[in-house]
Amino acid sequence: MKKIIYLSFIMLLFVGGLAACSSNEKSASGSSASDSYPSEAISVIVAYDAGGGTDTTARALQPYLEEELGVPVNIINKPGGSGWVGWNTLANAKPDGQTIGYLNSPNIASGLVNPTMERKVNLDDFEALGNHVTDPGAIVIRVDEERFTNMKELVEYAKEHEVTTTATGVAGDDHLVTLKLNQKLDTNFRAIQFEGTAKSRSAFLGGHVDVLITSVGEAYTMHQNEKLKVVAVTAKERSSFLEDVPTVKEAGFEEVISQSTRGLAAPKGIPQEKLDILKEALKKAANNAEHVEKMKEIGTQVDYVDGAGYMEMLKQDKKDVEGLRDLLDW
Repeated sequence: MKKIIYLSFIMLLFVGGLAACSSNEKSASGSSASDSYPSEAISVIVAYDAGGGTDTTARALQPYLEEELGVPVNIINKPGGSGWVGWNTLANAKPDGQTIGYLNSPNIASGLVNPTMERKVNLDDFEALGNHVTDPGAIVIRVDEERFTNMKELVEYAKEHEVTTTATGVAGDDHLVTLKLNQKLDTNFRAIQFEGTAKSRSAFLGGHVDVLITSVGEAYTMHQNEKLKVVAVTAKERSSFLEDVPTVKEAGFEEVISQSTRGLAAPKGIPQEKLDILKEALKKAANNAEHVEKMKEIGTQVDYVDGAGYMEMLKQDKKDVEGLRDLLDW
């Protein structure tokens, strides 16, 4: 009897040892780590200055993303190189699920097409998580501007005089608005490049640049508070946030369409289990009713699109910019 009990005890130890080995093997393969992901704070790279449209967008999403992921989410601003300092940092980050970031288009698409820029990063270096917002362009003047007070007067003045506009990167959404206005309306707008919206807006408000070309989301609050005046939006229809502002076409001119998208991506190579968790968290956070309402308060329209759809949007933007090579003198 003692012998049987002893053998049973040995068998239990053997089975326990096998279970431990199996557990260790799972740990080594990373599957058990995925089961507990995320367990540490996650960084979200924003490729522009604090205070700009993308930064504001990211910080509005931040608490809802934290709620879904169950860990802190830290916004990391990496401005410079018209967005490429941040995008290169994101593409080269360790694909462990601890670093994700915003991509801005058409800015990133333009950089990939621009023949004067040597890029070691392309869209294939990212795993798209999903689009967050789509923001139409806004043409803005100062409230104390005396040379022109609306879009019609601005265009008439710009046909006879050089008028400076803001831009935050060659062939970015704001720069393309200036180029399209000149092409379609025979105006003399001249884009001045700045590193980020915050700096371009400061230069405009300080009287160093005549016209601010930005997005509805970036202009909405200051327009409502009468600190600046949006005279037209570059969309097919009026923005629901700026119902008093006409489209370029409604102002009496040929239609000019331009918008920016802001979505999230991870470095290529992230394990599928972690990628799925991040995608689901973004979907729920972006569509959270409270989040959508808060985004409305800052004049930004939530436009969630899943990862596959967002990557298609980015690829289409790249094709669209390629079709503007003549306009860009590329």
